[in-house]
Amino acid sequence: MATTTIALFLFSIAFVSSISSSNAQPNKQIQSFFHLPVKIDRATHQYYTTTDIGTPESNYFDLVIHLGGQFLWFDCNTGYNSSTYHPIKCGTRKCKIAKGIGCVGCNGPLKPGCTNNTCGMSPYNPFNNFLVSGDLGEDRIGVFPTEGATVPLSAASVPHFLSVCVDSDRLSDNLLGRMAKNTKGIVGLARTQIALPTQLALTFKLPNRFALCLPSSTKNGFGDLFVGGGPYFLLPYTKDVSQLLVKVPLVINPVSTAPVFSDGEPSDEYFIDVKSIKIDGEVVNFNTSLLSIHKNGDGGTKLSTINRYTMLHTSIYKALVNDFVKKAAAKKIARVASVGRFGACFNSNTIARIITGPAVPNIDLVFLNERVHWRISGANSMVKVGKNVLCLAFVDGGENARTSIVIGGHQMENNLLEFDLASSKLGFTSSLLLHNTSCSHFRLV
Repeated sequence: MATTTIALFLFSIAFVSSISSSNAQPNKQIQSFFHLPVKIDRATHQYYTTTDIGTPESNYFDLVIHLGGQFLWFDCNTGYNSSTYHPIKCGTRKCKIAKGIGCVGCNGPLKPGCTNNTCGMSPYNPFNNFLVSGDLGEDRIGVFPTEGATVPLSAASVPHFLSVCVDSDRLSDNLLGRMAKNTKGIVGLARTQIALPTQLALTFKLPNRFALCLPSSTKNGFGDLFVGGGPYFLLPYTKDVSQLLVKVPLVINPVSTAPVFSDGEPSDEYFIDVKSIKIDGEVVNFNTSLLSIHKNGDGGTKLSTINRYTMLHTSIYKALVNDFVKKAAAKKIARVASVGRFGACFNSNTIARIITGPAVPNIDLVFLNERVHWRISGANSMVKVGKNVLCLAFVDGGENARTSIVIGGHQMENNLLEFDLASSKLGFTSSLLLHNTSCSHFRLV
């Protein structure tokens, strides 16, 4: 997994260097945005990207993308011996910005991840629910600047990037448990001061927004993580994809959903105000108070790259499955036995194919008094689970689900999503397949 990504990463740098010798400097205002490639791990279906951290510029790390992650953390035990790494002292301004949790020290030989009087942080692995202590530090990371549809001038070096280094040698448990093979940490994109998008925006004086285009397969190239704003070009579609964006407010959950937080702290994750759900134009009947965020932080709808499939509160899930099955039967789609967590499965031989995937009933997430909707078509609503079997790719999150709807990665694939933190808005395109393009490309950046 890492070999292919790094090879293309190095090819990109070599190609870019051959067309220009100019370097992007953080003290200059760059009229552009940045790009990181996005791939899927076949075994876990986790989305990851690759960047180099430290000096010399050969410390490559595959990092799982976490929309709700508060910062970038990585296992610095092996393959990391950077001359530009600098631990952040506890009690400093940078420690306070990062919301550090006090001082940490180390009894072993001093090295990255083992330093004294250092700002402590709490890296979290959401896949095995593992929370540890780590060291806040700063170092350079590598990203790619782009300028619209043009080829970028050079690879950029971002100095003094704040991240959390964890020395796995000091741990008795598995820091990277259940994470995609060869990944070494997580890159957080949440609404925090030290999340990757915010740090890049502040360093290079760019708009504080980023866009995510998750690929649906590994065979057609990379997806995209853009930082700093558009335009966005996703060939073979020749126009700026940002023109397709429909925008709705991002809402704040008043109670943090992070594994460690202070009283009164709001959530850093991305919530949206879904008002109802429709299937082929008809409203799904359930208690819509579940869609509101309550004073205790329960309820509402959030987006997650950690969940593979959308999770629904039990009452919403049952109503959705019931109505979907009825609409499918009206289309003469034959139902078969349920498989695993999927409550509605069908014989794929009875389902036609169209440009947006299996021709099944459309599911709409409805916003703004029914004036705006995010359409989930067949490619995003169905998943193949066996020979001639397709299942509705939604799962039951339980009756005690804290968040009523958690939109998972499968539903976001081949949709461009733009998170504008300055205006607190989410832009979405619905399926790009409608425009004969997708989130999988072989590109330089």
